[in-house]
Amino acid sequence: MGPSGCGKSTLLAAIAGSLSADFSIAGDIILQRKSLLGLPIEQRQIGIQFQEDLLFPHLNVAGNLLFALAKGDRQQRMIEVREALASAGMQGFELRDVATLSGGQKARVSLLRTLLSKPKLLLLDEPFSRLDDKLRQDFREFVFAQVRKMNIPVILVTHDLQDCLNQQYYNLASGAFEALN
Repeated sequence: MGPSGCGKSTLLAAIAGSLSADFSIAGDIILQRKSLLGLPIEQRQIGIQFQEDLLFPHLNVAGNLLFALAKGDRQQRMIEVREALASAGMQGFELRDVATLSGGQKARVSLLRTLLSKPKLLLLDEPFSRLDDKLRQDFREFVFAQVRKMNIPVILVTHDLQDCLNQQYYNLASGAFEALN
């Protein structure tokens, strides 16, 4: 958490490795006892979920999810896709065009694609902010249930204290973290 402009999203970009080369970082970024500095973004094994769903419009739901499972037997990958959709209450959505999905359905497909890539760390940049209150609560519970099940550490950027309840959270202000719980 933290006020607008304090560097929350920049911090996520630094961890993900998506900052421009002319941006410098003092210190190091460590994940599983290994430095990420100098490591290309595609080798960091970090999943990122933004406010926008960033689905591939030319692919159906299954195609979007299969993208995260690029290797292996196609039948086995489709089994994983169906299981993931079932976990999100979206059985039978494999062939749906993503343009026909509701906002909440798009958010779930986008998150499932990120989780299917089996990241070592999940970065969430206000992923609930575009959802109405009921869907926001349901999706928040779904996200945290999934990451607990997969035992993935999460860094969540939010302006909503409700997103942080029952979680360890910090406030970022003036370039420093302050524990709030």
